[in-house]
Amino acid sequence: MNGIELSALAHCMLCPRRCGVKRLAGERGYCGAGRLARVALVSLHPWEEPCIAGSNGAGTVFFSHCSLRCLFCQNSVISHEENGIDVTEERLAEIFLEQQERGAATLDLVTPTHFAPQVLAALRAAKARGLTLPVVWNSSGYERPEIVGAIADEVDVFLPDLKYIDEKSAAECSDARDYFSYASAAIEAMVEAKGAPVLREDGILENGVLVRHLILPGKRNESMKILDWLWERFGDRVLLSLMGQYTPMYRAAEAKGLDRKLTTFEYQSVVDHALDLGITNCYVQERGAASEEFVPKFDGTGVIR
Repeated sequence: MNGIELSALAHCMLCPRRCGVKRLAGERGYCGAGRLARVALVSLHPWEEPCIAGSNGAGTVFFSHCSLRCLFCQNSVISHEENGIDVTEERLAEIFLEQQERGAATLDLVTPTHFAPQVLAALRAAKARGLTLPVVWNSSGYERPEIVGAIADEVDVFLPDLKYIDEKSAAECSDARDYFSYASAAIEAMVEAKGAPVLREDGILENGVLVRHLILPGKRNESMKILDWLWERFGDRVLLSLMGQYTPMYRAAEAKGLDRKLTTFEYQSVVDHALDLGITNCYVQERGAASEEFVPKFDGTGVIR
């Protein structure tokens, strides 16, 4: 597959759910996305990993809608409640160039997969007009590997989550029992496309894969299994980010054990396991990062000129 055209929306199969809905005709599938890309916030985001944010912040473009239903989603107002503003591909290309003009370290596309055709069209247009920022595909990890291959030429950095390895956790927490089977295959496709990480002299990641894992309360053993798999499969060919910022939000109280923050012991035990495996290319977080204060305000800033 070479690229993804807007015609793919005529029978949408972009995510693993493969709804097959006619988005060009106004139908909406599981994710809720329509014909136009919907954007909730355009910002310079200082709290991404240093190799993504640099000194000025990552040029985040937060897309609305999502193919997962995470009970603890901190961005639920845009992923599940669909807040945001519809934009044309022409306006989206302008947004990308405006992020570059603001001095963003990277162009950080947050949850873009269900808008892949629109995003790719906008990227091509923006690059023709001088966009040179490293393009970061910041996703949930719930991807079809075929789609990863189709977008790889326009993307410099893949930034996927790897949320679960157990089917039960994925089903109960995100309504996606098949999460790991798709996420693992997608990450393998990402690494195959990009190879080992390449950082510029200023520390910005210009090519490669950075895998994020959010440690959930009561699931540290599952987190350790995830690290085992990543280390055995890729070694140092991927960067890792162990996130301890879990905050019970949205519908977290409905799931047993998700109604509390992570303990220091839980987080540190996973970090220690990474060290025991020999993992060194890994970001860790200060414990104070677990707060609603770090959740962006999705007020449409930067979407309309």
